[in-house]
Amino acid sequence: MDMNLNDQLAAGGDLIIDDLAGDEAAAPAESPRAPRLPQMMRRIPVTLTLEVGSARVSLQELMAIGPASVIPLDALAGEPLVIKVNGAPIGRAEVVVAGEQYGLKVIDLDGLNLDMLAP
Repeated sequence: MDMNLNDQLAAGGDLIIDDLAGDEAAAPAESPRAPRLPQMMRRIPVTLTLEVGSARVSLQELMAIGPASVIPLDALAGEPLVIKVNGAPIGRAEVVVAGEQYGLKVIDLDGLNLDMLAP
């Protein structure tokens, strides 16, 4: 039985995205809220990052940082992390293990706006 992406994620499944060979049959099913993109635009690369948190430090504190330094971040342990595309926040996720690599499990995608993502 085929499961859609949301069902797979809800069941704890891993999402692995591979570079497609270009045929339409191999493309993953689109989300009902995903806009229909022209084929040409589907290949535009974007950078997806997961932001753990940030810290504001003075230059003096920065110069004192060494290999054993611990710098507290502004995020609480266990809270969802921010998903960013080309630096723009689009949602929240948590870190998971996908095989031998880290992955992210999407919690929500409230800010996915393709107009913002163009460089």
